[in-house]
Amino acid sequence: MNLTVNGKTVAIADDPATPLLDVLRNTLGLKGSRYGCGLEQCGACMVLIDGAPEFSCVREVGTLAGRDIRTVESLREHKVIAAFLAEQAGQCGYCLSGIVVSAAALLARNKDPSRAEIAAALDRNLCRCGAHPRIIRAVERAAAAMEGSRA
Repeated sequence: MNLTVNGKTVAIADDPATPLLDVLRNTLGLKGSRYGCGLEQCGACMVLIDGAPEFSCVREVGTLAGRDIRTVESLREHKVIAAFLAEQAGQCGYCLSGIVVSAAALLARNKDPSRAEIAAALDRNLCRCGAHPRIIRAVERAAAAMEGSRA
């Protein structure tokens, strides 16, 4: 089966029922997305599928042929990464890959989100360290930086 991951077509031989997260981490060596709850409840496993943030922990890889899959590794140059670093928006960092993916998806569809829109976009992502205020500020900073780079 062929998948499109981070803009590249890759051939995999995994069982089509294998969770996407397992294929990303174990077959393709992309360790940015993390296993958290395994129940689509925490967001540590979030990836972009056709531009939308989706859980990868139980999503069967066989359902993704022809879809564009983007992991946090594809966002290395995104303004949201610099903003998260500047705001020190993580503590342990376990949840951040999923949060960054969700934030990037929000900023792709809404260039100037309100705090309420940011909170709603990140609602499926849990951070147990309590870094939420810094995370919100980081998304606001990324939005401002993206706006500034278009000027």
